[in-house]
Amino acid sequence: MKSKAGTDTEFFRTEKIPKILLQIAPPVMLAQLIQAMYNIVDSFFVGKYSESALTALSVIYPLQLIIIALAVGTGVGVNTYMARLYAQKMPGQAEETAGTGTLLALGTWFIFAIFSIFCMRPYVLTSANTPEAIESAVIYGQIVCIGSIGAFLEGNWTKVHQSRGNMHRPMVAQTVGALTNIVLDPILIFGLGPVPELGVAGAAYATVCGQVAAAVITSFGGVGRLPERTKMPLYIKQIYWFGYASIIMQALFTVYIVILNAILAGFSDSAVTVLGLYYKMQTFFFIPLMGLQTCIVPVLSFNYATKSYARCREIMRDSYGFSCVFMLVGVICFVFFPVQLLQVFSKSSEVIAIGKNAFPIIGASFIPAVFSLMTPVFFQAIGNGKISLFLSVMRQICCLIPIFWLLSLIDLRFTWFAFPISEVLVGVTGIVLYYKEIKRDFDKGAT
Repeated sequence: MKSKAGTDTEFFRTEKIPKILLQIAPPVMLAQLIQAMYNIVDSFFVGKYSESALTALSVIYPLQLIIIALAVGTGVGVNTYMARLYAQKMPGQAEETAGTGTLLALGTWFIFAIFSIFCMRPYVLTSANTPEAIESAVIYGQIVCIGSIGAFLEGNWTKVHQSRGNMHRPMVAQTVGALTNIVLDPILIFGLGPVPELGVAGAAYATVCGQVAAAVITSFGGVGRLPERTKMPLYIKQIYWFGYASIIMQALFTVYIVILNAILAGFSDSAVTVLGLYYKMQTFFFIPLMGLQTCIVPVLSFNYATKSYARCREIMRDSYGFSCVFMLVGVICFVFFPVQLLQVFSKSSEVIAIGKNAFPIIGASFIPAVFSLMTPVFFQAIGNGKISLFLSVMRQICCLIPIFWLLSLIDLRFTWFAFPISEVLVGVTGIVLYYKEIKRDFDKGAT
């Protein structure tokens, strides 16, 4: 089957699963590795600039996650629906889905940007204590949020390309975006020649420029075409039907980080900084898992639409196995080299002391996290957003936050045990629900 973009997606149906994953996952993983460099590079240079600026990045990180939730979540809806339309030999409707996604990305950016202008300072005050950290966070947050149009468009257009099996253009786009950010960060933060020293504002401008550069590249073949006005509501409904779980999952991630920041702020700004550094470094080590999450959605959706249930089970089995092997690297680094990881970004003795205790404990959660994170993707891909959402709410709200809060009443050192406890509880629940769904599908008849 050929899409209008000329990409053959028939291999989703016939090729061996390991070969599919090894063919389409590496470009996605490389793109996400490059994408992770946005936060890593910002934190590296900002950490050299000032400790309060580094705290500011940790405070604003949840808002950046909301941008990702809205951009990528809508893109996931576009991706999943387009994959189904291609499987049903309906490429014209798939292109109209892409066009609708572009319009939704613009509308969501506008609403979010306006909202962030009026709510930035009240939000910052919930997670920062010192005047320096508060002002730095407000400046950084407003620039990143108002300039987020590139992030919204690129998040949508990347998923359009991936729905066709084209993982290379997103990789190129994110490479260019990250390199733009990396080059501009030291220039704008510290100043160079005629460019003045902008401090934390420079880091924000560098991020925005990188996102816009990536959006420009993904726009080629990603914009799609708008459907007739009377058909627009149907496309919007389908996009959010497939994407709402992803949006809420990402948004819940933001909510629980805000709450954890508020709890940790009761101890010190350094504790907030440690959590922020963990999540940025965690993203780096979780790249293989996130890459597989991205890749299996269109493959699962395609095969589920053609009732190839045995193939869906094979996809999940191989994805679990590959993910566990990859995550061992993260476990080793966080358990055995926490101080070395922290010293890359901060020289603060308090930050290093807190992180030295926290990182090994959190690292123990990485293997069970494979099952608590991959299983919701299966339900999302087959159109069962309710279970996907249930598992995400259970992981991020029902388990982690209450356990984290209860352990914080004992001592800061114990709060970090909330991570492995939550991952084990959700992982076991997810596997049980997954096998029930697979059995139900086979009872209906498999191919």
